[in-house]
Amino acid sequence: MVEDKIIELIGAEIYQRENCILSNINLEIASGEFVYVIGKVGTGKSSLIKTLNAEIPLISGTGKVAGFQLDTMKRKLIPELRKKLGVVFQDFRLLNDRNVYDNLKFVLKATGWKNKAEIENRIVEVLDNTGVIDKMTKMPHQLSGGEQQRVVIARAILNNPLILLADEPTGNLDPETSEEILDLFIRLNEEGKTVIMVTHDYAAIAKKPARTLVCSRGNIADSAANNTFFDFESLLERNL
Repeated sequence: MVEDKIIELIGAEIYQRENCILSNINLEIASGEFVYVIGKVGTGKSSLIKTLNAEIPLISGTGKVAGFQLDTMKRKLIPELRKKLGVVFQDFRLLNDRNVYDNLKFVLKATGWKNKAEIENRIVEVLDNTGVIDKMTKMPHQLSGGEQQRVVIARAILNNPLILLADEPTGNLDPETSEEILDLFIRLNEEGKTVIMVTHDYAAIAKKPARTLVCSRGNIADSAANNTFFDFESLLERNL
């Protein structure tokens, strides 16, 4: 039994439209954990993230994320759940018609922030924390991939979420930049954030062994089940 659970799924089934992608999921994640999710394309990794984010409804089994009951949650509560979550995407999803500052201001105003000084202070704080304070007035197309991803992480932590959900955050980056982004997630985890990271970047994550969920053949294998870490060289050989 995991103490201080921040995520719990019991007998959960995850669907893409009418197709069951993952079944009989029993999962507990403690507050402050760092967890990797790996597996071949199409095995349900991103669908798991979307279920935790209430983008995909949980229609079979039960689930709780940051105190919100996924299986019975009314749609009007989804924005409240998402304030507890920060989501980092592989493809950045920045608004290309506005600069970095205005990208982040848009998110704060959309989530209820009104005071101009508080908005400005928070944007400066998160950009400084993610190492891109000097990019505040740049447009997304003027940034490198690594800089864009740092901005995306800054956006994800604007509302000081309990959980960071990262879906292939280093997928479009070179190895050196990938390692820098991983280091940033490690630091945020050390500061208390729960981090769940979908990744194929085994070379980078080998530097920080952590609990690993492997999506395969409609199920999730959990390294925590036998108190060990998966052998990443073996995983590479199996081409997960």
